Amino acid sequence: MGNTYKTKVNQAHDFSFEENEILKMNLVGKSKDSYHVIDENKSFKAQVIAADFNKKKYTVQVNGNDYEVAISNELDALIADLGLETSVGKKENDLKAPMPGLVVAVNIAVGQEVKEGEGILVLEAMKMENTLLAPRDGIVKSIGVKEGDKVEKNELLIEIE
Repeated sequence: MGNTYKTKVNQAHDFSFEENEILKMNLVGKSKDSYHVIDENKSFKAQVIAADFNKKKYTVQVNGNDYEVAISNELDALIADLGLETSVGKKENDLKAPMPGLVVAVNIAVGQEVKEGEGILVLEAMKMENTLLAPRDGIVKSIGVKEGDKVEKNELLIEIE
């Protein structure tokens, strides 16, 4: 028995998945953020439209329909049960890699003004390209990576002042 993941789709529908259920799906990457999925003899065309790793929220298009998906695991549930919020009152100045991967694009320059939620870097991980967003409004202080760099989880990518 593996990890349990809970999802909320379109802020209305709750689903729960065991890791082994997810691993049973046949998932084939077709192009950037586009996949062909076969689950229980049903075929789906899926594309990740937007990703916010910090908030664990995604916009996914399945067979032409868009869905807002929030994902949580057992640790997230424990944090919520304890009444602790990981981002309450916290302003991050740094953008760190949420997972190991390859930097595909850096969409900003040192000295550039950025707005919270703006896509500033694209990281490829696990056959998916993920747009990382500015954690807050500010000015880019430094960029620690360039296109083509391999990064490790929690590696500093960009500093914002």
